[in-house]
Amino acid sequence: MRAARVTRLDGPEAIEVTDIDEPTGDGVVVDVHAAGVAFPDALLTRGLYQYRPDPPFTLGAEIAGVVRSAPQDAHVQAGDRVLGLTMLTGGMAEVALLAPDRLFKLPDNLSFEAGAGVLFNDLTVYFSLAVRGRLQQGETVLVHGAAGGIGTSALRLAPALGASRVIAVVSSEEKGRIATAAGATDVVLADGFKDAVKELTGGRGVDIVVDPVGGDRFTDSLRSLAPAGRLLVIGFTGGEIPTVKVNRLLLNNIDVVGVGWGAWAGRHPGALQEQWAALEELFTSGKLAAPEPEVFPLDDAAAAVASLENRSAKGKVVLRMR
Repeated sequence: MRAARVTRLDGPEAIEVTDIDEPTGDGVVVDVHAAGVAFPDALLTRGLYQYRPDPPFTLGAEIAGVVRSAPQDAHVQAGDRVLGLTMLTGGMAEVALLAPDRLFKLPDNLSFEAGAGVLFNDLTVYFSLAVRGRLQQGETVLVHGAAGGIGTSALRLAPALGASRVIAVVSSEEKGRIATAAGATDVVLADGFKDAVKELTGGRGVDIVVDPVGGDRFTDSLRSLAPAGRLLVIGFTGGEIPTVKVNRLLLNNIDVVGVGWGAWAGRHPGALQEQWAALEELFTSGKLAAPEPEVFPLDDAAAAVASLENRSAKGKVVLRMR
């Protein structure tokens, strides 16, 4: 089978598409039609992620495809359309082997490409907003990196979960158009976003900030919160890990909330199934629109991963495997 392999830790350009043996062992065998690309993939190519496999290894944490074979007691069977999580590696291959509890039925109204772009981002954002962020009906959500994968997911999900207003923060007008298409009610540029948000909200501020970026905009994000607001720390694509002056939290009764979706899922059996059940209901009912990912062919895996690192990606990035 063909797979996208990291052969040395020199960044996305070190990814090679090559032939390797199909995986063997216990579990569900899936013929992969599409594989998601996420920011950890870029970090893995440089040995900068907290998990550091030795090269060569196959990238890819999320897949969509068709079950080839499954154990008799599994909840899926041969022929089922599924989406699934390898959780970190092995997904960018034409065949994947997954544990049954990491697989979910792909709704009929989602394509393989859309399905491959759902799990990492939508499960993370659902966990962020519904569980850690305690989003309430009618609240206002501010989204950083709004044209990226997590950002566009937040723009789609926040209204479906009850937000009445979703403000997108972007770095360019082109990315603003992407954010608007994903569901933003308002768009502001990253440069000067604090003052723009203050004006948009009549000085009140926002209830929740979704922040996968970090970096130098963190303090202004805190200043953009309304009383009892929550800043959700999801990642640091901006590179710098910011610090918090906790007197700001005390004076304004605001929260800085860590969002470690993978760590939570690892420590809470059944959490993935519960979160997916909530998302599946939103998809099948039509309350949540399917994502429209940017699709690359498998042969362009290096370029796909590089687009996450250089922040040129437009929404979620997916590889078409077949």
